[in-house]
Amino acid sequence: QPNLVESGGGLVQSGGSLRLSCAASGFTLSLTAMTWARQAPGKELEWIAKIYSDGGTWYLESVKGRFTISRDSAKNMVALQMNNLKPEDTGRYYCAPEGLPRVSWGQGMQVTVSS
Repeated sequence: QPNLVESGGGLVQSGGSLRLSCAASGFTLSLTAMTWARQAPGKELEWIAKIYSDGGTWYLESVKGRFTISRDSAKNMVALQMNNLKPEDTGRYYCAPEGLPRVSWGQGMQVTVSS
């Protein structure tokens, strides 16, 4: 049974940085694509970054050049370094292996960027 625990969210001023971490158990995350998604109040969930099993990455256009997804296979963790944060980055952030139903995701964590 996959278990995901996110950490690192919080309140930051516009232009600031945060590093989100996701500790996984119950599966080996390096063998699957891992994703970060976020949901802002009143908006739909959007996928923002993905790291594939071969190390390749994908980013939502609006976060390209600001966010970096990485993986620590030894610790079975994935991280999202977020720089130059903007108020529109505010939302609840989640990590999940690709294809895992949302009902099995972790609680996520709030990121709030003040202007």
